[in-house]
Amino acid sequence: MKTVLIVEDDLINARVFSKILTKRGGLEVKHTENVDEVMKIAQSREADIILMDVSLSHSMYQGKPVDGIKITQMLKSDPQTASLPIILVTAHAMEGDRENFLRQSGADDYISKPVVDHQQFVDQVMALLPQD
Repeated sequence: MKTVLIVEDDLINARVFSKILTKRGGLEVKHTENVDEVMKIAQSREADIILMDVSLSHSMYQGKPVDGIKITQMLKSDPQTASLPIILVTAHAMEGDRENFLRQSGADDYISKPVVDHQQFVDQVMALLPQD
């Protein structure tokens, strides 16, 4: 079974995503906003894809506050985790944000919150899952 790591500081969003992905997608879900844990899960291949909230308000890494863009950059620049698909998730969906966020972070895709079309959300995640 494929596992989705949800990196999200809003527990309600995390629960909603979890429910949609497990019920509709038949996927396993992990959730954390702890950056060390994110890195560990990514490096040990415990997740097949990451849903990354762009604006993480509490996340710290090596004593510095980091957001989803920074964490994605760190994962994409590490050869060990570079191939792991990452989908940015954000409520900041202004014109041009999608391109900027994707370019800045190196992420593979972008979903804006709130997620209204549950099936489209699942399809978007499934499309990036490694097929093996």
